[in-house]
Amino acid sequence: MTGETVPNGFDLTTARGRRRAYADYLLNDHAFLRLGFSNAHWISDELVRTNQPWPHQLAAWKQRGVKTVINLRGGFDGSFYALEKAACARLGLELVNFTVASREVPSRAQVLGAKALFQTIAYPALMHCKSGADRAGVMSVLYMHFRQGKTIREAIDQLGLRYLHVKQGYTGVLDYTFERYLAEGEPAGLSFLEWVESPAYDPAGMKAQFRSEIWGRLLTETLLRRE
Repeated sequence: MTGETVPNGFDLTTARGRRRAYADYLLNDHAFLRLGFSNAHWISDELVRTNQPWPHQLAAWKQRGVKTVINLRGGFDGSFYALEKAACARLGLELVNFTVASREVPSRAQVLGAKALFQTIAYPALMHCKSGADRAGVMSVLYMHFRQGKTIREAIDQLGLRYLHVKQGYTGVLDYTFERYLAEGEPAGLSFLEWVESPAYDPAGMKAQFRSEIWGRLLTETLLRRE
């Protein structure tokens, strides 16, 4: 395996560096939980959503035709990113970084950026966060709306329990964003994009008004320890 020295100190050009990266990946990124489970779902014939892929899984996805990998996590100092970046370079996959948060209302810039992203990347593509539930979910809603032409009402099921998304925790603020559009923007005759670009779209205000449930917080923050 070849790679490059990255600022996080995971030098993948040496056997010791690779061992260190994989040890950190297994334990601190909880990659052992993803060895036999990828939470993979093709949401169209050109885009699959998954949890954080292992390098060998990226190779398998390349064999299935994937050309672009979208990393939604950020975390550029993490072992997962060092391994992913090296694997994509070795396999000839385009790695695109588009950082979103699982407990924040998307900013206007993020919504507009997502629209541009889905219009410009090479398909087929793989899109992932850590668990494949929350950030992959909100971006899948935006993909279905902007790229596939689905209404928000149709697309919002991408944030669902079948993908391991729990709307009753802090991560439910993602659902709340779209629910606010359906309650306010759609009845006013605004498209989703028009609503986002209007003064009514207030990410900080919506986050402050959102209320999670105790059991949902216990599940996402304590038991599942969602990123």
